[in-house]
Amino acid sequence: MGSSATPQLRAVLFDRDGTLVVDVPYNGDPGLVQPMPGAKDVLDLLRRQGLATGVLSNQSGVARGILTTEDVASVNARVDELLGPFDVWEVCPHSEEDGCGCRKPAPGMLHSACRKLGIRTSEAALIGDIGSDVRAAEAAGARGVLVPTPVTRAEEVSESRLVAQTLALAVDLLMGDA
Repeated sequence: MGSSATPQLRAVLFDRDGTLVVDVPYNGDPGLVQPMPGAKDVLDLLRRQGLATGVLSNQSGVARGILTTEDVASVNARVDELLGPFDVWEVCPHSEEDGCGCRKPAPGMLHSACRKLGIRTSEAALIGDIGSDVRAAEAAGARGVLVPTPVTRAEEVSESRLVAQTLALAVDLLMGDA
């Protein structure tokens, strides 16, 4: 098979809101953080298998003046307390209008996370609940898995190569794909 073989998976990265924790729009209150069903078990399994874990999160509320970077950091600290420790965190504080290279679906946060982990993007996967998560993974050369929620659009599901109904099934898909 040579270079066409799928590289070994070394890290699984996650979208935060709607994937790891229940989505509370523009959440700046750590007290509102509630893990998604099965998230802790999936993360514990990945860590036992020696895989790095991380979080990549668009937080446009900062650019819009709805949240401060301190608000985001306090919510992230609560996520880390409940589901961590994570090996890497990446946050994009920009809005869509800023045209940055980090906001998903751009691959910037994934590239940065992989640099920090010392791995190639082809050795990473990103699990998220919307199409921009999967598109960011694909743009970076990583594997993307969509775990739809009620806010996921039908076209995002149909456009995604890997779709799973739960985080556990998403990891199963990745392990079968590895």
